Amino acid sequence: MRALISLLRPQQWLKNGFVLIGLIFSHGWTNPALVFAVGVGFVAFCLASSAVYVLNDYHDRAADAAHPKKRLRAIASGRVGLPAARALIVVLFGSALGLPLVCGLWPVALAVASYLALNIAYTLSLKHKVLVDVFCIAAGFMIRLACGTFAVGIIPSRWMLLCSFMLTLFLGFAKRRAEIASAPLDAPASQGSTRTVLRHYSPQLLDILVGITASTTLLAYGLYTVDDITAALHGTQHLIVTLPIVTFGVFRYIYLLYKGGSGEEPGRDLLADNQIRLAVLAWVAVVVLLVRT
Repeated sequence: MRALISLLRPQQWLKNGFVLIGLIFSHGWTNPALVFAVGVGFVAFCLASSAVYVLNDYHDRAADAAHPKKRLRAIASGRVGLPAARALIVVLFGSALGLPLVCGLWPVALAVASYLALNIAYTLSLKHKVLVDVFCIAAGFMIRLACGTFAVGIIPSRWMLLCSFMLTLFLGFAKRRAEIASAPLDAPASQGSTRTVLRHYSPQLLDILVGITASTTLLAYGLYTVDDITAALHGTQHLIVTLPIVTFGVFRYIYLLYKGGSGEEPGRDLLADNQIRLAVLAWVAVVVLLVRT
């Protein structure tokens, strides 16, 4: 059972919080129908993302078995047999699509189906294409965001879309930078990474891309906070005071990337660092205080 749970990667479900962003920033939590639809979308994406993780581990089992760390994964190590893995993939795929359909939420089901199709293509081919691989990761997050906004009738801010897109690109390029740092490209195949696309990246290129996307993320968030539509929606013109908190969070993540050996697992890293957790709590507290006053 523990091996099966490890296959699902529940610690990665934090990423599906993108489904909730539209509901939170549109103040849609006062509408029970919207809360229900977004809640179904969140659960469906948890099932879908777990399905993708199992599919990826199943597809990469031979390469993972030769990797010093990934050989401990449930399928690569043999703790979960291939028939059980195939059955789990079918159950998760069916549940992810079936849940919104049973609830009559066709747009949510369409978003989940798009996410699954993208990640099947990613697992089979696109993850080996330089730059395309990270844009696919960003597209997965944007589909989550679309599920929690367009699919349930919420119109997201253009700045929210831009900020989310650049943030996911930043996390994706930071992940590749961390993978290169932990698995040198000149290492023997048995000691290197199973991610062959890393051969097409260089530390210098990724440093530039991380810097560009981090800067653009902060710029987009800053513009979002001073936008007239944002001020009218939230009833305050002072959200700009949260920009230093967000800036610190991004800078702290970059520090951990280059000094702390973090970045390979963004969900885990965001939860593990005390200073980032404090920054998130401070941001939430300030936003709630500003919106209520």
